[in-house]
Amino acid sequence: MDKKVYNRIKAVLAEQGKTNKWLAETLDRNINTVSKWSTNKMQPTVESLFEIADALQVDVRSLLISTKKDS
Repeated sequence: MDKKVYNRIKAVLAEQGKTNKWLAETLDRNINTVSKWSTNKMQPTVESLFEIADALQVDVRSLLISTKKDS
């Protein structure tokens, strides 16, 4: 069974050349928590998602997988 992917945190970090360690230090969070977010093993709270977007200077929507189906 395929694992469901909800966020794009790992992809956005890679696009910007940043690491989980950088994000953990920037947000003052545990590296294991950030790693779980990046691998979609755990999802950040809405508040944390906005903090992540702010740290990465992106629109919060770019951190989520779209549910809109292309027609």
